[in-house]
Amino acid sequence: MEEVVVVGAGLAGSEAAWQLAEAGVRVRLYEMRPRVSTPAHATDRCAELVCSNSLGSRLPDRAAGVLMEELRALGSRLLQLAEAHAVPAGRALAVDRDAFAGAVTAALESHPNVALVREEVRRVPDAPAVVASGPLTSDALAEDLQRVTGREHLHFFDALSPVVEGESLDPAVVFRASRWDDGAGDYLNVPLDRDEYEGFLDRLLAADRHAPRDFERLDPRADRFFERCLPIEVLAARGRDALRFGPMRPVGLRDPRTGRRPWAVVQLRREDAEGRLWNLVGFQTHLTHGAQVELFRSLPGMAEARFVRLGSIHRNTFLDSPRLLTRCLEFRDRPGLFFAGQITGMEGYLGNVASGLLAARGLLYRLAGEEPAPLPPTTLLGALARHVAEAPSTSFQPMKAEFGLLPHLEERVPKSERGAAYAARSRRHLREFLASRPMPPPVPEADRSRA
Repeated sequence: MEEVVVVGAGLAGSEAAWQLAEAGVRVRLYEMRPRVSTPAHATDRCAELVCSNSLGSRLPDRAAGVLMEELRALGSRLLQLAEAHAVPAGRALAVDRDAFAGAVTAALESHPNVALVREEVRRVPDAPAVVASGPLTSDALAEDLQRVTGREHLHFFDALSPVVEGESLDPAVVFRASRWDDGAGDYLNVPLDRDEYEGFLDRLLAADRHAPRDFERLDPRADRFFERCLPIEVLAARGRDALRFGPMRPVGLRDPRTGRRPWAVVQLRREDAEGRLWNLVGFQTHLTHGAQVELFRSLPGMAEARFVRLGSIHRNTFLDSPRLLTRCLEFRDRPGLFFAGQITGMEGYLGNVASGLLAARGLLYRLAGEEPAPLPPTTLLGALARHVAEAPSTSFQPMKAEFGLLPHLEERVPKSERGAAYAARSRRHLREFLASRPMPPPVPEADRSRA
């Protein structure tokens, strides 16, 4: 019997492998770490979160909350573990990244239908397969992808935020609170008055940056960052108030020392269940490590800050998906070969999990001899998949799940109620879709090799 191959044990590959295995399919899951490392990963665990530890808002009328509801309805395995290993984060779903990745790794290693192989895949596998090699696809596999697709990859650059020990911050200055006094105060907040903000901005704009590395020089568009994850120095260069209206916005917060709203705020979000480690929200950067330590220790209450991770930058690679993939993430020229994760242009942790689930569903249809069925475009996952498959190729860029991807509502709804209306429509249409197109039963082993 032929095994199904899944390349990459990140969020997308782990979800895809788990979905296939639970359906009774034998899976050979390849992960090149620890034999081959990447500039972003710190461990060899499956589903390691390399940037933020937040999966987004839990609110049912926000895009992330709607996508979470869709993933629950579709039976996402990784979302279940994320909720089981959540840490306090106000209205967001954030996880203890070590506990979460450890739980995913243990589940896959112990699954009777999964063989986790620690080897680099250097060639695109024959179908049936799911390629979820991620934005840091190895050079060898990237070269073979160019051979198979016949087209050049696109590139953009992504950055990581620093992580600090909470005990090293000054509690007389740094205060715990969530915006608008929501919840028990899940964030640490570093308040700045106007002079402190202006001084910080000057030091940031003058700070030393890393020189471009060789792999960065290969892309003539090396200054193109993903808009939702801009390095703070790139954002700051857009204007004196860009940070104050972005990651340093002070709305909904009051400094307990003054009783007034600060001019600007740096928020820190919990990284682990014990609350020992905290990341600087939205403070991804390409400054040198020495410049980062000097700059961030100049912030109020952070003079003695101890950093366990400093910001870094790495190249993210993705396909020209509108020319290559269907709405089920299947390669147009090779039925049974699916792609998932950031390499497709689906951004965000939830989007990556969802893409792995979608690719696995498509492959299960193929294994049963059926045509894969795309999700309704009125669902967020269906809309995100449609963006990946049908956006204009000349301007295609990675995208997170956003309400702007959805078709207009049939009836006019006040702006404040649109999120809830989108959620209700998604819920209804997804329920109808699952009733009309149930997943096929597992393919008998004797027939599976002919899929």
